[in-house]
Amino acid sequence: VDHMPHTHNLSKNAFSKGVPEYGTELADELERIVTLHDASTIAAVIVEPVAGSTGVLIPPPGYLKRLREITKKHGILLIFDEVITGYGRLGTPFGADYFDVVPDMLVTAKGLTNGVIPMGAVIVSPEIHDAFMNGPEHVIEFFHGYTYSGNPLASAAGLATLETYKEEGLLTRGAELAPKFQEALHSLKGLPHVIDIRNIGMVGAIELQPIDGQPTKRAFSAFLKAFEQGLLIRTTGDIIALSPPLIISESQIDQIVSTLAGILKTLE
Repeated sequence: VDHMPHTHNLSKNAFSKGVPEYGTELADELERIVTLHDASTIAAVIVEPVAGSTGVLIPPPGYLKRLREITKKHGILLIFDEVITGYGRLGTPFGADYFDVVPDMLVTAKGLTNGVIPMGAVIVSPEIHDAFMNGPEHVIEFFHGYTYSGNPLASAAGLATLETYKEEGLLTRGAELAPKFQEALHSLKGLPHVIDIRNIGMVGAIELQPIDGQPTKRAFSAFLKAFEQGLLIRTTGDIIALSPPLIISESQIDQIVSTLAGILKTLE
């Protein structure tokens, strides 16, 4: 396993609204890695269209398209981890739709069942599908499985969730709410300890200046204060990550941001 450099650049991209301006050239680091290891030894490149757990890191313009170009050039699979960006989070069904990039494999979960019943799904290109499904008649296709594969409860939850997305237009509702979410989120700029705010679709992050010698403490303090006030947020490092429900109203967005503003003003 090798890793590419992340695209997070506070000095150039702080307080970006949507896709940040700088960092596209970092995709070319993949060419160096291919040269180092040889393409024949690289099975796949795995990437989140928007990195979630690392603090909502949004790719710069053309970054993912460049990865697609390089992987196609060298015959390497491109895998999108869309556990977070899938099912309407960016205002499109998938991050692949938002960034107009078609990967070879697309990994999904969470939103598939509204996050209430464990279930995952992998969507693959016709070429990968056919490689598993075309073979001798006496051989079972894709001979692989787990104890809970095809679980009827999870399958029912998945089907019901997908039907709800369709009936209520939730896979694209995020696009309607995104401008309001962006405006509200960036209203926190200038509050104590806030060194960056970034957003895309219905996901955003507020990055806080760490306390010297006590990384993560400031954001965790914000988490506790928010919980006491009836607001559940997620923190990763000293970053507050927000990913509200797709059924949220504009007044509820205001309520979230107002609560956070009060908390940020009292943080040590």
